[in-house]
This record gives sequence, structure tokens and C-alpha cells, in this order.
Amino acid sequence: MAEQNSGIRAKVQKFGSNLSGMIMPNIGAFIAWGIITALFIPDGWIPNENMATLVDPMIQYLLPLLIGFTGGRIVYDIRGGVVGATATMGVIVGAEQPMFLGAMIMGPLAGYLMKKIDDLFQAKIRQGFEMLYNNFSAGILAAILAMLAVVGIGPVVSSFSSALARGVEAIISAGLLPLASIILEPAKALFLNNAINHGILTPLGVDQAAEAGKSILFLVEANPGPGLGILLAFAIFGKGISKASAPGAAIIQFLGGIHEIYFPYILMKPTLIIAAIFGGMSGIFTLQLFDAGLRAAASPGSIFAVLAMTPGNSYVGVILSVLIAAAVSFAIAAFILKTSKGGEEDLTASTEKMEAMKGKKSSVSSSLTEGREETGTEASVKEAAEVNKIIFACDAGMGSSAMGASLLKNKFKKSAIGIDVTNKAINEIPEDADIIITQKALTERAKAKRPDAEHISVDNFLNSPRYDELVERLKD
Repeated sequence: MAEQNSGIRAKVQKFGSNLSGMIMPNIGAFIAWGIITALFIPDGWIPNENMATLVDPMIQYLLPLLIGFTGGRIVYDIRGGVVGATATMGVIVGAEQPMFLGAMIMGPLAGYLMKKIDDLFQAKIRQGFEMLYNNFSAGILAAILAMLAVVGIGPVVSSFSSALARGVEAIISAGLLPLASIILEPAKALFLNNAINHGILTPLGVDQAAEAGKSILFLVEANPGPGLGILLAFAIFGKGISKASAPGAAIIQFLGGIHEIYFPYILMKPTLIIAAIFGGMSGIFTLQLFDAGLRAAASPGSIFAVLAMTPGNSYVGVILSVLIAAAVSFAIAAFILKTSKGGEEDLTASTEKMEAMKGKKSSVSSSLTEGREETGTEASVKEAAEVNKIIFACDAGMGSSAMGASLLKNKFKKSAIGIDVTNKAINEIPEDADIIITQKALTERAKAKRPDAEHISVDNFLNSPRYDELVERLKD
């Protein structure tokens, strides 16, 4: 049963990663649209009729086409991306509202079909006709899919999108949106935050913002308040490694917007999910009370990004939603930490005594020293001479993995280790990766992607003794 549940969770995470993987690389374009909208529409900061003409074409054409291209590229590289973007044009023309959902369907579908066609015919093409085949096969498939999307797929997706939007509006009107935190916060702690925010909430939020000038959905997941409250509680009432690392984690989470950094703290003490849920609920309730929202997605979920995307009439509600969410999650987390029996510090001390008595480091010690992290590899440890590339991988390849890669790069630089260290999304791990470092919840997916590499699993990209062990191992 445990293996079955693990398999289901891995499939859900992979599906969520694919959804967010179509949005995350294009967040810059979403932010650009949000800035232009905030500045130049009639209700904006500096209304300008000429500049405001950018708003509708960007949301109707540019953003869906980027998503369609990215979706096709994920499945079948540039060739899939080109066909995916062309096919997405069909759902854009066949619908009146922005076709984000249609793009998220047509992009991967077009890439998949292009791949299957190439598998059937590419090996049979005579020498000298490769370019002719490549261009015409992609062009013909793209044309067929675009025409099918106009007459068939577009209207169906349009109807479904309208029904989904009406359902969300009904939930908001009934005041039930805060209850979404009961599902949302546990899902976030399992590193599904990007999938939920950018795969589901952002497309719906853009539709709302195009009509109302703002949307509460942009801040349902991205509110930095709940995570800040939990980390502050650890900084004051935590013990051992968690107490020492929490202040730095709070700065990165609140100011840097990398929310993944507080998820391991919840996984370390699962009852803290209660604090996250009630913090999230209080933040959403405050936003509803003040009719507040953001103009566009705040990514990363930094307080700076949140304030930059806040319209003038929502500052009070948005700021209060962050502060109240932080206060509620802090109060509940502090109570849980103060009333918990035992402690991380006591366990670490007893483990050190056990090591002294045994004269060697136990496997239990390795786990506790890491904050309950494990090495996720079953492969033999590579020698330093064989290691040329180290990859930090996370769900989107942009937030927590970038932070971990930067930290290890600095350690390598100080130790004069000339090994390439970079960060990638799990779906984009290169074939020549020698060592892959992931957070524990994502290690199985990384293994499935590159089973021949060495895998190292950590609980916290910010504070892991595995880095120092790796530095010592890879020194000349």
C-alpha cells in the first residue's frame, strides 16, 4: 500500500510539474503584462491610451502562444514547441476569452503527436531529403491541429473554461475560498506549490484581472505570511539545527520569495500543517473582507513582488492579509513547538553520545545531523575524477534549486574545485549529470528521470551537511 501511495504521489507531482513547467518559464512575460496593465489602463497609475493598446494583444495572443510553445518544447524540444505554438493559435481564434487552458492542452498534445510521427517516418527518409521532411511534416501537422482547434477543440475548451471560472466566482461570492487552504497548504508542503499556483490559479487569475483589474487568486498560494509565521516560531521556540537555520530561512522566504524553504520545517513536524492552514485561511479571509487582490502573478512570492503587483486600492487589504496570516501561523506554530514532547536538540545530543561509545558514526546519526535527510542513491559513490557536472533539481528549476546551487558553488570556489554546478527543473535534468541533488520529496522523480546518476537527497537546500561532505570528497 505504501508503494502504491508513493507511486500515486509521484504521478501527481509529475503532472503538476508539467503544468507549472509551461507557466514558470514565461512568468517574466506575465509580470510584463501586469506592469503595463498597472501603469497604462484608464484606472492605472499613469493612464496612456497608446501604451494601453498593448494589454489586450498580450493577454489574447502573446501569453497563450508562449505557453503553447513551452508545452510543446517540454515534450519534444524546439520542434514540438513550434508545432505547439501554431496549434495553440487555433484555440485562440476559436475562443473569445484568453486561452491559457487551451494552450496547456494543445502545446503538449502537438509535441506528442509530432514525436510519434517522427518515430514512424524519420528513420525511413532518404539521405538529402531530411530538411524537406522536417519542415513539411511539422507544417502539415501544425496546420491540421490549428484547423481542428478552431472548429472543435477551441469551443469545447472555451465552454469548460467559462464553467470553471463561474465555479470559482461562485465559491468566492459564497465566501468559501478560505476553505481552499485545507487542501492547498498540505499540497504545498509536498512541493506542489508551483503546480497549484502557476498551473491552476494563475491562468484563472489572469482571466479575472483582465475584467476586474485584479484577482484574489494571485495571492491564495503566493501569500508569504503563513510561511513567515512558522519560520519565526522556529527561530524563537525551535531547538538545535531548526532554530539556528530558521532566521536565515525566514529572510529568504519573505524577501526572496522562495517558499520551498519552509516546507521541510513542516515535514519535520507534520502537526505544523495546522498552523499553515489557519494562516492561509486568515490571509484569504482578510483579502475577501477588503476586496483586495493583485494585478498579476507575484513570482517569486516575495513581499516585494506582492507589493509591486498590488493596485492602489488594495494595499491595505494585501498588507493586512500578509501580517494577519503571519501572526496566526506564528501563534499556532509557537503553541505546537512549546507543547511538543522531546526535541531535536535532545535527540542530537543522545546520538553524539552513542557515536562516542561506538567510536563511529551510525546511520541514525547521519539522518539526525541532516535534519532527517537521507542519501537517495543506490548507485555506487562516484570518485572525484568521474564527477564533471552536479545538478540541483527542483519542481520548476528556478527557486530553491537555484539557491542550493549558489551555495554549493561558493563552497567549491573556496575549495578550488572546478566542477560545474547548476540548477534545472526535474524534467530538464541533462543526460550528462553525474550527481543530482534534490529535496527528499522529489528524489524518486529525479531517479526515474536519470537512474544512472548518483542521487543525493536533502531536507533543506539552505542548510545541509551533505555539501561539506561533498566538498571533502571532491577535493583533489
